[in-house]
Amino acid sequence: MNHLPLIIKREYMTKVRNKSFILMTFLTPIIMICLFLFVGYLSNINNETLRTIYVLDEMGNVSEVFETSEHTIYNHLSGVDLETAKTLANQENAYGLLHIPKMAIETVSNSIKFYSEESPSLSLISSLESKIESKLSKLKLQSEGVDLALIEASKMVVDINQESFEGVKTSKVGSVMKLIFGGLAGYLLFMFIIVYGNMIMRSVIEEKTSRIIEVIISSVKPIQLMLGKIIGTSLAGITQFTIWLVLGGVIMFAASAIFGFEMSQTPQQELVNQTLQNPESIDKVQLVINEFYSLPIANLAIAFILFFIGGFLLFSSLYAAIGAAVDNETDTQQFMLPIILPLILAIYVGVFTVIEDPHGTISTVFSFIPFTSPVVMLMRIPFGVPLWQQLVSFLILMVTFVFIVWFAAKIYRVGILMHGKKPTYRELFKWLKY
Repeated sequence: MNHLPLIIKREYMTKVRNKSFILMTFLTPIIMICLFLFVGYLSNINNETLRTIYVLDEMGNVSEVFETSEHTIYNHLSGVDLETAKTLANQENAYGLLHIPKMAIETVSNSIKFYSEESPSLSLISSLESKIESKLSKLKLQSEGVDLALIEASKMVVDINQESFEGVKTSKVGSVMKLIFGGLAGYLLFMFIIVYGNMIMRSVIEEKTSRIIEVIISSVKPIQLMLGKIIGTSLAGITQFTIWLVLGGVIMFAASAIFGFEMSQTPQQELVNQTLQNPESIDKVQLVINEFYSLPIANLAIAFILFFIGGFLLFSSLYAAIGAAVDNETDTQQFMLPIILPLILAIYVGVFTVIEDPHGTISTVFSFIPFTSPVVMLMRIPFGVPLWQQLVSFLILMVTFVFIVWFAAKIYRVGILMHGKKPTYRELFKWLKY
């Protein structure tokens, strides 16, 4: 008799009725969104901080590049020495004092100092350095008799248009979007395997240590029990993830409705509004929209579902086998490296190779290896992968899954009845012969 549907139902209901599962299902999106809102609130407070910086320019022609802005006030000092400037800045509780000594242009760059009570912001120092470097460079060119207007007029902006031999237009923006879509798909699969694979492993360990497994195994085949746990836990994970998406969307909509006025006043939103008023920026936004619609969305969605399911089933079988082989979660550490290493390798190959050469030898080979293909292939698909390569990769993945299930079921069959001994790789190999 096929008990697989009953095992799947039991495993699924056990998971979704668990108090901690229910609690984390509803608390996680709330906590994450509250965290994002809190970080945004802190960012607004930081952006609204008004800084006063005193500038003592003894050269007399550099400080003009520092203009007071919404969040920074520059007080230009003249006719005072350095000690007096320090005293004034300290008495007025200024954020700092920038001192530009009177020296030759060639040597002044190493003598400029910023005095402050506390360590200054790295972004502020970088901004000051950039402005001073630009000004000193212009002064140096002027001292050499170079016409700055001629230099500015000679500057050219090059934007190379990209097009395939078939006439399909692409762009740098499209490449970035493809990388983002592929990276998100691969990373999501990676996190899903880690989180819910560990859940399957803990479930097997709990039933093994409580000896419930010995009763169940008397009437159920080990492979059915293992597959039931994998599929049931996977369905519970998909249910939890779906609730997160729906609940997160509702909370974000409610938060934007309640705090919409305040959020619209953030510097980031103002920057977006200013950008959209620029005709060139509107063209770039339109380019982004066109690139989005040119992405193989249907292909990416179908491939994501197939490789997501195949990759998760493959690694979940290994997690279940490890859970059956040990008596407690501490003993699993020695067996986790063979599972985690291919996933980490897939992420590194996807990030550092696919971005540079999505159709190169390394990217192509790793997109066919079943332990890395679910991540690497998902990262390659937005760049345009032939359908036959996707089908072959998925076929290899499923064949490997069947083999791994057979392999894991043998370990599972023996391991669930073994107690009190920490297994080794040699013993696991012996179990395959039973």
